[in-house]
Amino acid sequence: MTASARIDSYNLFGETAELPDVLHVETIRARSELHDWKLRPHRHARLHQFLVLNSGEGVADLDGNGHNLTPPCLINVPRGVVHGFRFGSGTGGWVISLASDLLDQDLASGAGLRAPLELPAVLPLPKGLRELAERLFREYQAKAFGRAQMLRGLALLLTAEAARAIAADLNAASQPSASPLFARFETLLERDFRLRRRLTEYAAELAVSPTHLNRITHQATGQPASALVSARMLREARRLLIYTNLTAAQIAYELGFNDPAHFSRVFAKGTGMPPRKFRQQLAGTG
Repeated sequence: MTASARIDSYNLFGETAELPDVLHVETIRARSELHDWKLRPHRHARLHQFLVLNSGEGVADLDGNGHNLTPPCLINVPRGVVHGFRFGSGTGGWVISLASDLLDQDLASGAGLRAPLELPAVLPLPKGLRELAERLFREYQAKAFGRAQMLRGLALLLTAEAARAIAADLNAASQPSASPLFARFETLLERDFRLRRRLTEYAAELAVSPTHLNRITHQATGQPASALVSARMLREARRLLIYTNLTAAQIAYELGFNDPAHFSRVFAKGTGMPPRKFRQQLAGTG
């Protein structure tokens, strides 16, 4: 991996235009073959992706964690997660990309589905998911009458099956139901985590007290709201340390800190080591 000054962000790999359809389905081969079966680390700010592999082999990098791919398997890539792949030549399967706005609408009434889907994961392919992915691909290509509605229905079914499989794989089939207020907080946090907003500011925008906001986040995740704010910042800091050559000071300013030393202390408290040590360990020099 070659470090750069930023993490590339695409809608589809190598593209920056808006997603032109209800969703996008293509074969693993279609895009991977163009890049010698290697897709360097990147992320999608507004897409959720499922990869269904039915043959071949490969390695996935999900937020700095390596996963050996042994088909048949399912790969869940939530929006914002930095991911890269190295596939064996001829690896077969499909990539299903859903606009996050569409996914949010579909999950609005799907209590408990969001939590497992927010976790990057590689797991054995659930029964029936290969046929579902293949049908999605055929429907996407055919452009037949009622296509948009059929695609959306099939995508919702695939999403529910994937969420169920991830929850079962984590031995967490009984995910707590997330309230609409918690979903709104997540949206605000994703929008503003670089601004170092106080918890009182998030609560005020949601028209609730900080105490009530903490109660809601604890019901949904078992953690107070302040821990979620800190975790989102730390996740981004780790991504920038792993995938870019920005200095710790530059990352501090990128994440809204006025004092790089303060950022280093916060990072060390949250991860157990300062940013420089974290990067050294990644490079094998720590």
